[in-house]
Amino acid sequence: MRILLLAQVYPPSRGGTGRWMSELYSRLPGCDVVVGTGGRSGNPRGNGRVALANVPLDFASWGLTSPKAAVQHAASLIKASRLVSRQRAEQVHCAKALPEGLLGVALSVLHRVPFVCYAHGEELTLAGTSRELRALTHLVLRRASRVVANSNFTRQLLVTDWHVPEDRLVVMHPGVDTTRFAPAAPDAAVRAALGWGSRPVVLTVGALQKRKGQDTLIRALRAIRAAIPDVLYVMAGSGPDREDLENLARSEGVEDSVQFRGNASEDDLLACYQQCDLFALPNRQIGWDVEGFGMVLVEAQACGKPVVAGASGGTLDTFMPGVTGELANTENPQALAETVIALLGDAERLRTMGRHARERAVRSFDWAPLTTQAMNVFTAARAVSQQPALGAV
Repeated sequence: MRILLLAQVYPPSRGGTGRWMSELYSRLPGCDVVVGTGGRSGNPRGNGRVALANVPLDFASWGLTSPKAAVQHAASLIKASRLVSRQRAEQVHCAKALPEGLLGVALSVLHRVPFVCYAHGEELTLAGTSRELRALTHLVLRRASRVVANSNFTRQLLVTDWHVPEDRLVVMHPGVDTTRFAPAAPDAAVRAALGWGSRPVVLTVGALQKRKGQDTLIRALRAIRAAIPDVLYVMAGSGPDREDLENLARSEGVEDSVQFRGNASEDDLLACYQQCDLFALPNRQIGWDVEGFGMVLVEAQACGKPVVAGASGGTLDTFMPGVTGELANTENPQALAETVIALLGDAERLRTMGRHARERAVRSFDWAPLTTQAMNVFTAARAVSQQPALGAV
């Protein structure tokens, strides 16, 4: 199968969506994939089945009412259309509805090929805040041969808010390479290199932004330190809230219990997962911004680590409360502190949860079954012969 994938975010650009697309499409058996993404061309990481092509997707606006954005969309459509012709692509896949999916609609009409569109949750809630973006997203979702939701939360959004027909909708989770993301024994040398020593470590991986909830855990640290004085909270990632989080740690008097690692390398990130004691994603919804899935929760569990997460968005698809981790009240620092203290204070419970976390990651999120599911979805999309009229919204 020959596929053109349009992805605004794709490695080396950081982001969970791009990582999902890269890991999945590099594994599809019998597929030749060209990834249309901004500013890059060639073969990523020497992968012979995936090639990158320069299709700019960073527009002035996701809508078309801005003249500048309309011109940018048109220029990228021309480039993408040439790629479809040159590759003789049988399908167009779009990493999200806007802006990629809008190009997918046009390409499906111009070249009479089906297109598949992914949905992640937060872009849908964002589109709902604008009349123009809502109309364009409706168009994309109604035209897609298949809409792939990353979680049951996102699937419910698509059904109730966007009225996507259920026969065109499938839930397909992001996965994890369980041969790379695997447990490792505590290593004093590695922990020393990380600057952790023998301290109990709570790790969060992700952008430093409000929906991730790092601020709530910083506010919980004073209570956690009262029970576990040498605890260390480690944040891997960058983002707009770093300065605010640093100031918060100082104002709370816990700066010596916080470590900001910035954008860690892949090897450094893996070491953090493997050597931490507990992984936390204290996520909550902020306005339209919501955690659609939470790939980092899966990666941590693949490394044998119990997780703590909030209930908003799609995180409940990633772990089993009471078995592989705990659901926490991430709006309340004291409640979050109590959850963390209970886990860090019970070494046997941590080990048992970590073992179950690893087992479930291998069973449910390894790439082998997920690539098989993906191929079944894409084969079904190719078989779809009738689509709604272009004007249907």
